[in-house]
Amino acid sequence: QVHLVESGGGLVQAGGSLRLSCAASGTIFGMNVMGWYRQAPGKQRNLVATITVGGITNYADFVKGRFTISTNNAKNMVYLQMDSLKPEDTAVYYCYVFIMGRGYWGQGTQVTVSS
Repeated sequence: QVHLVESGGGLVQAGGSLRLSCAASGTIFGMNVMGWYRQAPGKQRNLVATITVGGITNYADFVKGRFTISTNNAKNMVYLQMDSLKPEDTAVYYCYVFIMGRGYWGQGTQVTVSS
């Protein structure tokens, strides 16, 4: 069983910053990739950023230069530093991990950016 717990969402004004955190626990041996997705109301869930255990990162074009994904040394936590936030970044942000051929999702954390 894998448990993912996100934190750090909230309300922020446009141009502001937020830092999301996700703690992974349980059977996480063999974890390959950690990342973040987001889903706005009425829209599909989209990739935001991912990072491999080797530190290779991948970002969606709409966040490049504004968001930074990172992990801690133990690689059981993943962070998303979000700067220069825009109203269109408003969404529920989901933590995601890929372990031994299977993906797992967190419950999501709401991020709201006011104009």
